[in-house]
Amino acid sequence: METLLIWLFYISSLYAFIPGLITRLFGYRVFKHGSSKDEFALTFDDGPDHYYTPQLLDLLKRYDAKATFFVVGANAERNPELIRRMYEEGHLIGIHNYVHKTNWLMGPGAVKKQIHKTNKIIHEVTGHNTHYYRPPWGIVNMFDFTSRNDVQIVLWSAMFSDWRKRVGAKRLTQRMMKKLRGGEVFLLHDCGATLGADNEAPREMLIALERVLEEAQKRGLRSVRIDRLMETDSSQKDTKAKHKAGNGVRALSWWKRSVVALWFLWEKLFHLIFHLHTANAQDPIFHFRSRPYHGETVELSEGTMLQAGDQVLELHFDNRKLFQIGMKSKSTVHLAIQMIRQVEKALPEIAQYVVDHPELHDVKALYGVTMINRGPEKFGFIVTDLPKGFFSSSSRIYLKFLMRVIHPDGGNRLKQAPEQLVPKLILMSMDHLLKQYLKDGSHHRIRHERQMEEDEEESVISTTLPCR
Repeated sequence: METLLIWLFYISSLYAFIPGLITRLFGYRVFKHGSSKDEFALTFDDGPDHYYTPQLLDLLKRYDAKATFFVVGANAERNPELIRRMYEEGHLIGIHNYVHKTNWLMGPGAVKKQIHKTNKIIHEVTGHNTHYYRPPWGIVNMFDFTSRNDVQIVLWSAMFSDWRKRVGAKRLTQRMMKKLRGGEVFLLHDCGATLGADNEAPREMLIALERVLEEAQKRGLRSVRIDRLMETDSSQKDTKAKHKAGNGVRALSWWKRSVVALWFLWEKLFHLIFHLHTANAQDPIFHFRSRPYHGETVELSEGTMLQAGDQVLELHFDNRKLFQIGMKSKSTVHLAIQMIRQVEKALPEIAQYVVDHPELHDVKALYGVTMINRGPEKFGFIVTDLPKGFFSSSSRIYLKFLMRVIHPDGGNRLKQAPEQLVPKLILMSMDHLLKQYLKDGSHHRIRHERQMEEDEEESVISTTLPCR
């Protein structure tokens, strides 16, 4: 039952809830707002619609406005002439899945097929692939982040409920006018045929949009494609980064500080739910819990065999400590040295904790999954590959995500040496831990107690067997 709860927690939190929360609140790994002072972006979802999209294209043409259309593949397949017209009139075409279905209810393979199928339709009409993607309802899952090399996820900074007819053109105009300024990314809809939308809602949107475009001209604001807004944003960020580098400033952006704070809060919740302990409450390095081992049989040091069902002490590195070390480190080498010192300090503390807690005397090994797996052998760990499967692939994505969020230079590390950052299983027999990191001989006492328990079990078994 506990294992089932753990998997449910992992799946609901890591696969969907946390990625969705981080992207919506902090814009992590997505584009949702520009920095231009005189350009904003109109984006339209769910089309093309055979009735309303032509009217929209006519309106945009009258005001010389460029827009981005995130099309549903099935609708694009039915209206190829509208896709062709969008392209010929200079608009950007993006992907909104082949069917309007949330990514939370689809696995990574299904989402990938949705994207590729829609891109193929766009390519067949225009002769060009698209790099821009908006998941339905803006809902992402953890695997969407791994597709960043293939697609750029685009969300929005302003939403107006224009899919509801009852909002009306007047209120839509008022809402849009309040957000009419440089850098904004407007979310609008040129089709009302999706779940929760009203079929005639785009008519109200078109009335309001014309009023907004008129006002934009008066203010000297231009509607541009999302890639244009991103180019402006990127150039300004590069200028600021060079200025900071010249002054020797090293600081995190506000959104990354917010993400880190949110991640620490989630980590604390995880520790409370699964009752993790630490050997040093004042300065924790590892957190751990005892649980049964479920993997394949592994030979540890001194001929000890770890088998399914044996108790292991599952290790979790303290992410706050990792973040603090990363912030203070001047280089990757310096980071590695600091990590080594911390582990050297932690292992004797864990060994003493095990000695002081009799309920842990039946633990057979330390167990952990880590991305930083070069060098643990020097401490006595065995490093082995994770068995291929869902746990291995999800651990790899999770740890890369963690590296980007927690590690100040995690993004560059992943780009420079991605082949070295592969999650591995590390194991150390408890006998080795106690023998190597305890100096008072306590390991002999624990081994003697364990042997006595095994001998007693064999004696009980032998006395219950029938004589022959």
